[in-house]
Amino acid sequence: MNGSLILVADDSQEIRRFIEENVLVPAGYTVRSVGDGMSAFTLAHEIKPDLLITDQQMPNLTGIELIQRLRRDLPHLPAVLITSEGSEWLVVEAMRAGAVDYLTKPFEAEHLLAAVGRALAERHRWQSLVEAQSEAQISAESLARRLHELEALAQIGRTVTALLNLDEVLTTVVEAAVRLTGAEEGSLLLIDEDSGELYMRASKNFDEEFARSFRLHVRDSLAGQVIASGRSVIIDESSPQKIKTSYLVHSLIYVPLRLRGRMIGVLGVDNRTAGHALTDQDMTVMSAMADYAAIAIENAQLYRRSEVERSKLETILTQTENSVIVVDPDDRLLLINRAARQVFGVDGKLIGRSVVETFEDAKLLKLLCTKGNLPRREEVQVPDGRVFSAQRTPIEGVGQAIVFHDITHLKQLDQIKSEFVTTVSHDLRSPLTAILGYLELIERAGSVNEQQGEFIRRAQISVKQITDLVNDLLELGRVEAGLDIAKEDTPLVVLARYAIEGLRGAAEYKGVTLEVDLPNAVPLVNGDPVRLRQMIGNLLDNAIKYTPQGGKVRVVVEAEGDQVIMRVSDTGPGIPPADQPYLFDKFFRASNVPDDMPGTGLGLSIVKSIVDNHGGRIWVDSKLGDGTTFTVILQAVDT
Repeated sequence: MNGSLILVADDSQEIRRFIEENVLVPAGYTVRSVGDGMSAFTLAHEIKPDLLITDQQMPNLTGIELIQRLRRDLPHLPAVLITSEGSEWLVVEAMRAGAVDYLTKPFEAEHLLAAVGRALAERHRWQSLVEAQSEAQISAESLARRLHELEALAQIGRTVTALLNLDEVLTTVVEAAVRLTGAEEGSLLLIDEDSGELYMRASKNFDEEFARSFRLHVRDSLAGQVIASGRSVIIDESSPQKIKTSYLVHSLIYVPLRLRGRMIGVLGVDNRTAGHALTDQDMTVMSAMADYAAIAIENAQLYRRSEVERSKLETILTQTENSVIVVDPDDRLLLINRAARQVFGVDGKLIGRSVVETFEDAKLLKLLCTKGNLPRREEVQVPDGRVFSAQRTPIEGVGQAIVFHDITHLKQLDQIKSEFVTTVSHDLRSPLTAILGYLELIERAGSVNEQQGEFIRRAQISVKQITDLVNDLLELGRVEAGLDIAKEDTPLVVLARYAIEGLRGAAEYKGVTLEVDLPNAVPLVNGDPVRLRQMIGNLLDNAIKYTPQGGKVRVVVEAEGDQVIMRVSDTGPGIPPADQPYLFDKFFRASNVPDDMPGTGLGLSIVKSIVDNHGGRIWVDSKLGDGTTFTVILQAVDT
């Protein structure tokens, strides 16, 4: 059936592209796709597709409404409904509307292909029956009967795929098999994997006690022959025989049940009394019923496994001490665990509600409503004073998950440490100044020999290094405390040019090429020009310092949506992956930095504090041997 024309309706362009390019077209199908229900309704009348695949949530018409409307004009168009809502109510409504199959997002490509194959097989079966009836010029009475059977099969198919209760589904299949063939009894036998015997899983018109105790050896039994050969068998009234159940039948049909190519049992109907022979046409109907039964068994197994896994995941997420929130692409809650409810003071029925209706914290809402595929970290402070590190992780086909870690104690420790370092640093400045002054006075007090002069110069270098460290510590303390910050609307491009010009001499001295991409049309940002220039200068100075002679440093500033993005890239040695999470920590230096390379290990800490004070984000991308890129994102000023 490859080459069949399939119409895909889904408001997500990514999902349409995935279904078309990754699933259907490679399988040989022709695909047309649209993004809303009304367009799908119009296009279906125009192209008369062989199959419709539609999402439930779409503009103008929902998937169920689309199927209902199309069935009035194209009654034999099979439809497969895909949705992110896995409720049994929606399953039943979809099947009542006329869908032949139902898939819950996210789904595997093989499951979609299997659903497409079943739907096209049903359409092909219907077309084959109609063509056969036309070619044979059967009587109106026979035609009516076959159409009735086909309609009944379609109804049974919808019922089978709509229900998740396996007992109810299999009983429905057996009852339908008896009704459509006009048989007296029906049974569905499955193989007991432990004993190898056949047992009666569902039955019609059998004694209840008999059905419960029924056991049949596969060897030397007619049902066992069907399982062994994989071929259906029919016994008519001309050859009545004893079947290995100790009762006489005049006619009987057994068809095999296959699950993923493996024989799992048989579906059978029989007549104990003479006068009504079963036919090959009845066996065809039975084969269709066996397919439905296999589908039902597979669906039940998949549903049971998914429920077990869902229950495990739900238990883990509910019991974990970390707060977890999952939202869909429309910013509606899919999951919020107990810890998150307690932290943010929300309760009641929240699943399905918009995050804007649920939460009031502006920082949290901005994090939850952020789009894009880059993970994002943010610090969120709740009313009781606790501070949480929130990490947002996009999940394709689902939305995004946000995990909150309580870092209140770490923030307190960091504050204590910062206050201590600031105090000590301030107290060190006076004795360091005195030492440096006395070193300069030694030479003025009298002549010194060459060795003494060398000792004095080394001492001066050491004092200068300590002084630089103290100055950096005090500078970091002022930045972290938010002192001396006077924010105004300022052009980041102009600040970048100033920083580049200030360091161009150092780059030329080292033989490093500076490349810039600083367009004038980039929006302004709200911030302290002095601090922002300091941030750019620190990043640029680091890039030049660690780039070897003949290398390149590139500075790019660009606008994206309501954000201004700056990237500083170099062709240096790169940063080991194990060191990257600690780059912005105080006094940290990468393990591959040469021992003689000057630096205090505070430059990137100052950069990070400046970015944080401006409500921005910064991260690093680096690979050993391929250089390093620092990316800074700041909010653009509304114009």
